[in-house]
Amino acid sequence: MRLLIFIAVLLGLFAIQLLGPVQIHLIQPFTGLIAQISAFVLQTFDSDVQAQGIVLRDGATGAAVSIQPGCNGVEALICVVAAMVATPASWRYRIIGLGFGFVAIQALNLLRIISLFYLLQWNPVWFEWAHLYLWQVLIMFDGLVVYLFWLRLLPPEPAGPALPASAPVAP
Repeated sequence: MRLLIFIAVLLGLFAIQLLGPVQIHLIQPFTGLIAQISAFVLQTFDSDVQAQGIVLRDGATGAAVSIQPGCNGVEALICVVAAMVATPASWRYRIIGLGFGFVAIQALNLLRIISLFYLLQWNPVWFEWAHLYLWQVLIMFDGLVVYLFWLRLLPPEPAGPALPASAPVAP
């Protein structure tokens, strides 16, 4: 039953995030915010970096990366949400776990974007490999680690009613 809940929530959330209005009013602005935060961090090292919508651009070198859907951590978060909803826990623990998961995934995603921005300028071949393979796996692995960490923090399930010591046990 838990597997069916996981699959239903996973497919439902993936379908919802693909809807045009959700993309326009939620995903794209969120991705633009990620670009702004990335530019802010990058400006501590390189004052020529600017964010324009979902694009990070270095004014001095002309190098630019576009943060597309799939590169914003939303998919990894959807997987964590589906796993947490399918796990027996109070909604209080789920919300705490989702908050922690959001921060952990987005922190690693910020590191991903910054590293890819510099990697593109250094070696486009390595950029492609890191973008398509390395970071995709690391972001999803981060989601798995978040979920497993959250599981460890859950309080133990209460035990069922205990049988009295003198009660006979049926074969």
